[in-house]
Amino acid sequence: MINNRILLRATIAGLVLQLVLAATGHFIPWVAINLFLFGRMMISATAGYLYGMDFGRGYAVGALGGAIGGGLCALPAIALSVLLGDTLAPMLSLGTGICILTGGVGGGFGQWAAIF
Repeated sequence: MINNRILLRATIAGLVLQLVLAATGHFIPWVAINLFLFGRMMISATAGYLYGMDFGRGYAVGALGGAIGGGLCALPAIALSVLLGDTLAPMLSLGTGICILTGGVGGGFGQWAAIF
């Protein structure tokens, strides 16, 4: 049902971007204050989009894979931000949940792009 190879590629792409965002936010406080949540959401949605577009076998499967990829790429980066002191601890669960949601939406849009 879920293609692990495609999921791994989309997750790694998202994880690299998420870690760059976390590192940038640690050294530039403006990024941490103004861009963390929106940036994390967009990166997770992009990872979901990549999965849905590459897999292209249905909206439900695209959204499920995108949700998994969006959550997997966000969790380590948010945990790093919490360990560095840039993000509060409750954001670990809340931020990961938001990224799972946006990854699922991105997966749906990726399926839509695969149709066209």
